Amino acid sequence: MPDIKKIPISQGVFMEAVVVYITVPNEQEGVKIARALVGEKLAGCINIVKDIRSIYSWQGRIEDEPELLLIVKSRRQLFNKIKDRVKELHSYTVPEIIAIPVVEGSEDYLNWLQEATSAD
Repeated sequence: MPDIKKIPISQGVFMEAVVVYITVPNEQEGVKIARALVGEKLAGCINIVKDIRSIYSWQGRIEDEPELLLIVKSRRQLFNKIKDRVKELHSYTVPEIIAIPVVEGSEDYLNWLQEATSAD
């Protein structure tokens, strides 16, 4: 991953927050993944956005499918654990798991995110 701005949480403490996008085929799978990631402290919060439509190329064909989007709030240092856990739980051969850096945020929210996620 490229460098992400280190967000000051408190005096001398910094966190690199990320938002991770994960698409899933149905609500049951989305809830299963969300509960696992939050329960294992890999994410502080996950929004499940229903009724998205994905158009993509797969195995030489253009696909057009309904999906749901998980919006995962976490830390950059947890991305590899998130990726590995999602691959264990996800039904897709190649699940979308992409991280986007948080460049600014509410200090209160980022403090909460720091506390809600594991540093291990």
